[in-house]
Amino acid sequence: MKFQYRLMLWSLLFVWLDAAALDATDGVRVTPLAKETTSWDGKPIVYPEGQAEMTALLVEIAPGAQTGWHCHRVPNFAYMREGTLELTLDDGRVKWLQAGEALSEVVNRAQRPESRQRSGKARRVLHGYRWHPSVG
Repeated sequence: MKFQYRLMLWSLLFVWLDAAALDATDGVRVTPLAKETTSWDGKPIVYPEGQAEMTALLVEIAPGAQTGWHCHRVPNFAYMREGTLELTLDDGRVKWLQAGEALSEVVNRAQRPESRQRSGKARRVLHGYRWHPSVG
């Protein structure tokens, strides 16, 4: 529970505050992980209209396992905590995500993350957003 609380706080800090706006003080160090205007396939990040909902997930993928083909309908980003993932797009392009790296996920196109490790889980923190269409 303590980890989940810390993860939620860091997620909110990363998403809602611009790291440059934080003052450097004793005991506080801010390291920007990503600041993007496009997803990793080069398409612009566009937010849909409607009510937003934020979800933070810790995704653990065993060695040799994969999530299967899937598609994100709205912008989100991932931070790789441990291990290495091979991200494959529906057009065959591949991106490697290493521990300590962050990226803007692709939107509205199929992708498949796969752990290429021989041992240990690939751990990825995925920050996702969901929109509910506006009413009216």
